[in-house]
Amino acid sequence: MKALVLAGGTGSRLHPLTFSLPKQLIPVAGRPVLELCLENIRALGVREVGMIVGDHADQIAEVIGDGSRFGLRVTYLRQDRPAGLAHCVLLAQDFLGDDDFVMYLGDNVLVGDLAAAAERFRAERPAARLMVAKVSQPSCYGVAELDAADAVLSVAEKAEKPPSDLAIIGVYFFTGAIIEAARRIQPSARGELEITDAIAALIDEGLPVVASRFSGMWKDTGTVEELLECNRSLLSELPGRIDGDVDAESVLRGTVVVEAGASVVRSTIQGPALIGAGSRVTGSRIGPSVSIGEDCVVTGAGVTDSILMAGASVRGLAEVTGSLIGRESELDSTSAPSTHRLLLGDRSRLGLTAGPAR
Repeated sequence: MKALVLAGGTGSRLHPLTFSLPKQLIPVAGRPVLELCLENIRALGVREVGMIVGDHADQIAEVIGDGSRFGLRVTYLRQDRPAGLAHCVLLAQDFLGDDDFVMYLGDNVLVGDLAAAAERFRAERPAARLMVAKVSQPSCYGVAELDAADAVLSVAEKAEKPPSDLAIIGVYFFTGAIIEAARRIQPSARGELEITDAIAALIDEGLPVVASRFSGMWKDTGTVEELLECNRSLLSELPGRIDGDVDAESVLRGTVVVEAGASVVRSTIQGPALIGAGSRVTGSRIGPSVSIGEDCVVTGAGVTDSILMAGASVRGLAEVTGSLIGRESELDSTSAPSTHRLLLGDRSRLGLTAGPAR
């Protein structure tokens, strides 16, 4: 079985950050989302990965390389514009050949058991095995209607009246039948070849399409809120370790990671929290649920429930919360206001001097 990882797309809900950075490389708990995807794929026993990339192809290739550090072999497949998940399948058909494959959305974070579904797919080889999970707003998702034996009766994409509350999440197991189905469908109203239409074509042909219910954590990291929720969850699973320097005046509570080369001076760190290699935290309150990337500077500030990416700095703010701060960005204030729910793009400079951000 091969893997097809989808790492194109524009990440429009995360602009301005994703103007300069693919959303799949945004870190949660100190790791790019795409690396977490590849580790899950490796755990399924897959070795050959085709990766669909778009405008940020060079950045993704720089981080992922040939895949060898994950125990994988990665082949990059360029998509000129977002044209739908089924279009990605067609784009990859030469790479996939006659092999079965797992299609994995590179901006999804999953923590839980995928191996059981993979083994059932390998043993039974239906045309498709979908992963589904209950959601509170099914009209926002592609959903699957199942019978009592978890066979898929129908699928619908963001329907006004969805047939079920089971969202189709970002991991799919397919035989080559999906390629033939993708060839036969037409673009949707939004001009894309929808994978749900290709799956519906399989069902209409009487081919077996089944589902596995996923009970672990699943998030499509397309918004700041979803990224922060993933960050909270993954930070809570990290084992604490202190490899950097923490002075005697600092207080660490809960699970805290201080990486090698980082320093914490006259500060309080409330876990779960991660201080990245080479970062300096001075006279500050950090946490809970804070991930600070490499070579950041936090001075005289309070930071909670936030992600600071590599090289970012925060100075003199009494409270930064629910925020995502891009690479090498600077956030400071002379009057120490608070800022909530801030999304700051790479290499931005923002001085706050007149109250909370809105």
